[in-house]
Amino acid sequence: MAPDVEASAAAEAPEGKNWKRKGKHDKEKPWDEDPNIDRWTVEKFDPSWNEGGLLEVSSFSTLFPEYREKYLQDAWPIVKGALKEFGVSCELNLVEGSMTVSTTRKTRDPYIILKARDLIKLLSRSVPAPQAIKVLNDEMNCDIIKIGSIIRNKERFVKRRERLLGPNLSTLKAIEILTGCYILVQGNTVAAMGTFKGLKQVRKVVEDCIKNIKHPVYHIKELLIKRELAKNPALATESWDRFLPNFKKKNVKQKKPNTKEKKQYTPFPPPQQPSKIDLELESGEYFMSDKKKSAKKWQDKLDKQSEKSEEKKRKREAAFVPPKENTQSTKTTDDNNGIADIAKSLKKKAKKLRNSEAQENVKIESYVASNEESHSKKKHKSSSM
Repeated sequence: MAPDVEASAAAEAPEGKNWKRKGKHDKEKPWDEDPNIDRWTVEKFDPSWNEGGLLEVSSFSTLFPEYREKYLQDAWPIVKGALKEFGVSCELNLVEGSMTVSTTRKTRDPYIILKARDLIKLLSRSVPAPQAIKVLNDEMNCDIIKIGSIIRNKERFVKRRERLLGPNLSTLKAIEILTGCYILVQGNTVAAMGTFKGLKQVRKVVEDCIKNIKHPVYHIKELLIKRELAKNPALATESWDRFLPNFKKKNVKQKKPNTKEKKQYTPFPPPQQPSKIDLELESGEYFMSDKKKSAKKWQDKLDKQSEKSEEKKRKREAAFVPPKENTQSTKTTDDNNGIADIAKSLKKKAKKLRNSEAQENVKIESYVASNEESHSKKKHKSSSM
């Protein structure tokens, strides 16, 4: 019967159209191509959409560390008031160290219980209460990244976590500004609050930093470039890979661990050490009576005490021993004095020699001068004659 019905339906169908049994109601709707409708906007929940409330009670609980107890006790009225607006009840158990949230008859939004669960998670991870309450808004989301189990070595983990924070938290603030998220690094977790896009970027930066894949500064540079490229509408449909920098990882030489030299392998076991009885047999103590043994022990003890007392006495007396005179320094001073005296005597001799030479020069000049005068007189006389 079925094939006959299909054949008759195909015959009744208008010519020029391919009749299909499946998807015959999938027609284009007038609002499918409406440019005024933004399909990515999240509409605010209206309680009139769910006037009957929820059928079952849903609840979530989480533990918190002991050091958060006092703060949570003080801030709990603020948290309770914020959740009461959405019809969610909350309980703080200080005995067990837990926080519990659950739906009530007044709860209308079915998704608000998941937001309340995120709220108590953030409070347990040291996020301040006024900041954590913002997660109840529809635009705000949260992500708690566990970084403690990524790396085993504790020293490396601490160094990489400090690398994420940066000097005076400068790196963390830069990531917060570029991603538009609130980030808190606490212990073995990183709590982040913001949009889905920002949270995805934060998780990438944190995991790459802890795994030592890429430094956070390089991620910050990439985010800055992407931020500038997003302002240009012409590049909206193009790939941005050509604009982004390619950072190559450099292999830094690490210090080689001090390895002990392996001893040469021998198939024979080490020689057996003598036991206490063997040592007593060698020294003859084994055959001594108990009284003699105790007397010997006492004597050994006295000998040790006397040695120690003598050593202490020597140390005490060493403070009163006068220091030895430095004979070398006296010798050097004497030598210096001797050299100075020799130098003075040489200077005096040099001075005397200079004076004597000067006197000789003067005598010669006077003699030469007198001879010249006598010759001139003789010439003058001869000329007068």
